[in-house]
Amino acid sequence: MPVMSFGKRNRFEELMIPLNNSGMLILHGTEGVIGIVKAGERSQYFLETEDEEIILGLEPDDLLVASGFGTDDITINGLKCVLYMIREVGTPFIVLPKKHPASKRLKIVVSIGDRTRISCDITPGTHPEQDVLCGSGEFNGVEICGVKGGVEFKNLTGGSIERIHFGI
Repeated sequence: MPVMSFGKRNRFEELMIPLNNSGMLILHGTEGVIGIVKAGERSQYFLETEDEEIILGLEPDDLLVASGFGTDDITINGLKCVLYMIREVGTPFIVLPKKHPASKRLKIVVSIGDRTRISCDITPGTHPEQDVLCGSGEFNGVEICGVKGGVEFKNLTGGSIERIHFGI
């Protein structure tokens, strides 16, 4: 699939991009990048907090969404690796305690579920709520929803979307 670029768009316009289990979408911006894959056939994912382990039950059309703070090839390859480790290997999500010093060094953070809202007003890696994800300012307010056979974007006002094969 060629890269689809978007200039200024109506903030309330919705966009649906087809996606299956073997594909990955990459939303490219000028300050950050977001990687998106379907949850697939794995129905349970594990979220680890300081105090407990939470089992997340997912449907095949739910999404794993990774936000990277950078736009270079290293960041994009990191997104692919992190998403692969979680979906294919079964690595758990780890949520840091509030004010943990490592949150300032995180280059990639991940959310999982049927809907993710991007926010630049939260601290990376410290939110066990899986419907919000820290991202670059240009994606603030974007909603990414898993729908049957694809991904729906709301409030997307710029950037470009690329679909690639998801695998090693």
